[in-house]
This record gives sequence, structure tokens and C-alpha cells, in this order.
Amino acid sequence: MSLNERKLRILQAIISDFIYSAEPVGSRTLSKKYDMGISPATIRNEMSDLEEMGFLTHPHTSAGRVPSDKAYRLYVDNLMKKYEISEDEKKLIDEKLTSNVIEFEKTIQHAASLLSELTNLTAFAMTPKPEKDTIKHIKLMPVDEITVILMIVSESGKVSNTALKLAVPYTEEGLDIIGKAMTYSYKGKSITDALKLDIIKSFEHDIEAMSKLAQTIVPNFLKTLQNMLDVNLYMDGLTNIFSFPEYNDIDKAKVFLKMLDKKDHFRDILINRENGVIITIGDENSDEIIKDCSLITATYHVDGTIAGKIGVIGPKRMKYDEVTSIIEYVTENLSNTFKLSGGSENNE
Repeated sequence: MSLNERKLRILQAIISDFIYSAEPVGSRTLSKKYDMGISPATIRNEMSDLEEMGFLTHPHTSAGRVPSDKAYRLYVDNLMKKYEISEDEKKLIDEKLTSNVIEFEKTIQHAASLLSELTNLTAFAMTPKPEKDTIKHIKLMPVDEITVILMIVSESGKVSNTALKLAVPYTEEGLDIIGKAMTYSYKGKSITDALKLDIIKSFEHDIEAMSKLAQTIVPNFLKTLQNMLDVNLYMDGLTNIFSFPEYNDIDKAKVFLKMLDKKDHFRDILINRENGVIITIGDENSDEIIKDCSLITATYHVDGTIAGKIGVIGPKRMKYDEVTSIIEYVTENLSNTFKLSGGSENNE
């Protein structure tokens, strides 16, 4: 049995109607809403063939049909038309991502929030894997008599600010000297390489006060570096799932939220996905916890090299054309933002 042009037209109409209505689609609906040029009886026969071919399923409580994972895959690969983002949406994305680059982590958070707002789905944004990230700048800033802020800026733009309680007195000049010495020693080194260095030795022959100050600061510095090796995952719009009829069942909604609550596991799933715009639907997802969902991810770049991921997760019945176009536009703007800003220019 072949998937001829007529069957494709009927299948595309069923998928489009179901995505927007969430109601199983029958032959009468297709006959009334779409100019098929064929009788309802012929449409029914074609729908039966499509079901036999695995493109439609037949809910027991309804006379209509709904698309299968196989149908959504065909739609995404061959039938989906390009969605044109409105000028208002483009303006919103441009303003939130490119006109106010704060620090790297906050910009990534904004990307997740923006995706959730535009798609009405649960959205996420993940920072790059940091193995190749290098240190750019280290600064120590006084707060009060015993507290200073240790700021570490990486080449990717990642900024870590840590408050340190010092056990010995300090001067601003002393902090400045240590900050410059540490920058000189660590600049250009990867975070993993930096963890292997013993910078305290470089202060051993300095005056006693400086040496004691360094002995207090350096262990905290190394602990902060270790934390910077983590890949951070930001999520937004977790409760958006309740707006979908598929999740009117509270138990089903709880399963979805419980899945996303396993943040470390979900982060591992994202890390292992390929780069580029990747759409996996239902059973295409290798992990059991997301086999009832569709997952769309895309990669952004910092200076054309270090890549992180952004995307959405939701029911298989989602507006793939609209969501994909929005993700692609956000990703492009995010990459351009970090390219133009040099990642951390605004943080020094």
C-alpha cells in the first residue's frame, strides 16, 4: 500500500486539525473543514488505510483518529511548512537577548524564560560543557572588614561571584596584588588544568601578611573553580503543561513534573543529544521517562566554539512548525549576542 498524494493531503489535514483542536478527527470534520474534493466515504476508506499503515491510531472512546508518532515524524520531515515569526516576536527576542547582555548565566536564564513565553511550553537552556573553557580574569573586591567577593570570569563569559569570610586583616592594595597575581598565573588555562596548580607557593616568599591572606583565599578559589565545572540547566514554564488537555489528568501531569524534577537526569539526556536542531517524538526518545513527550533541542555557540543547548519539552501534539522556527531564531540571536559581546566584555 503506497502513501499517495491523496493520503498525504488527508494525513496532513488530520495532523494540523488535531494539533490545534486536541480532538480526534473524523471524516465528517475533514469533509466540512477542508476542500478535499472527495466524499466522506472515500475519506473514511483512506483513513482506514492510513491507520493500517501505522500513521493513525483509533481511540476507543471516539470515532475519530489521532496521529501516531510515525505520522508526526513524517509531518516534521516532509509536510511541515515554515512558520514565519511575526515582527512583534522578533522585536521581543531582539530586545530581551541582544539589547541588554548582562552576564552569561543570566542571559541563558532569559533565553529559557523567553522560549517558554513564546511557545507556551516548558523550556530550558543549558550552559556549555566547560572542559575547554579557560580563565580570563580574577578579581577580589572588598565588602566589609572581613568579607570580600571573589569574581572569576571565563573566556566563555561565565562569571562566578563568591563571598569569602577572611580570617586575617586585608587591605584593598593587598587584594589587588593577589587578584593580579592569580590572573597572571591562571589566565588562559582551562579550569581543569587550573585545579592542578599550587599558586600558594608563589606567595611563600612574600611578606607574612600577604602569605596568610593567600592561604585563606586560594582554597576557596579552587572550590569555586570546581563548581564552575558544572553544567547549569535553567528551566521555565513548568506549569504550562496544565494548559494542554492531554494533562487534564492530574496523575499524568504529576508524572511529567516529577520527570522534570529529576534535573540531573534530564540534564544528562540533553548533554548526550547531538548538536543542531534535533526533534525526537515519543518512542524516538531513548529514555523511558520522556517517551510520552516530544523534545526539541538546538545548540548555540559562544565565539563559534563552545556550544550549549536550548529547547522545549511537551506533549507530542505541539505546533512543531511554530516552535521550531522560534527556537531557531532565539538560537541564532543568542549566538550572535555572545559573538558581539565577546561573552564577558560587560563584566569587567
